[in-house]
Amino acid sequence: MQFGAQIQAFFDEATNTVTYLVSDPVTRQAAVIDPVLDYDHRSGKVSTTSADQVLAAVAEQALEVVWVLETHAHADHLSAAPYLKARTGARVAIGEHIRDVQAIFRPVFNLDDVSGDGGEFDRLLRDGETLSIGDLTMDVLHTPGHTPACVSYRVGDAVFVGDTLFMPDYGTARADFPGGSARTLYQSIQKLLALPPETRLFMCHDYKAPGRDCYAWESTVAEERARNVHVHDGVSMDEFVAMRQRRDATLAAPTLLLPSIQVNIRAGRWPAAESNGVRYLKIPMRLPA
Repeated sequence: MQFGAQIQAFFDEATNTVTYLVSDPVTRQAAVIDPVLDYDHRSGKVSTTSADQVLAAVAEQALEVVWVLETHAHADHLSAAPYLKARTGARVAIGEHIRDVQAIFRPVFNLDDVSGDGGEFDRLLRDGETLSIGDLTMDVLHTPGHTPACVSYRVGDAVFVGDTLFMPDYGTARADFPGGSARTLYQSIQKLLALPPETRLFMCHDYKAPGRDCYAWESTVAEERARNVHVHDGVSMDEFVAMRQRRDATLAAPTLLLPSIQVNIRAGRWPAAESNGVRYLKIPMRLPA
């Protein structure tokens, strides 16, 4: 008998990020999607409080974590993938187009230690590929636009959409990062919204849209098609692109953009320690002429 996946969400309010623990109730195997490493940008202090909450749930339920999955190289939080890998033995995977993201950002930060071939990750995933979590089958959907490497993960009637979509009252992801494309994002969203109406969609972030008092991160294809403020049924590609470009032009860079990208394109690893034993992140300067 095939049982559905058990899904647990862990919300980190500091970064508005949702980490998911997806498990097979029969075999007790599990995957963690988009884990957060706690990082204080003002002090440089790092902690594992968020990841430890996930590990506590894993221990309580006697689960075996076999995969740590990234939907993309995040620009708003640092990944706890290496920490979870070290404590569970799980393999870390991301979409194969992480190579494109590495190629974009390696010269921005002059990161000679970044491979450019995605070798920092244990597995690079292709569109249409499948992963096994015990008796569960997880399908990989390439859903670029926010970044070139974005993927969504589908298991049963649930899809983890990363930053492609948000709750219907909040809309869609920005597409103005290097390598992003509003047109490509629209196409990826249509790919998701072509799934059966009852398909559950799990967001990577929520920011409480105006008028909503609580955080939320689960919707359905039907709800998104009917009510998404940016891309409901009837919104054309040209209309979406014009809206997205106007909106993106008003958005500030994410607070953790610079540290996140440097760490996350390395699969969550930090730069090597320098001669004094300290690790440093870089801040590219844009000085006036």
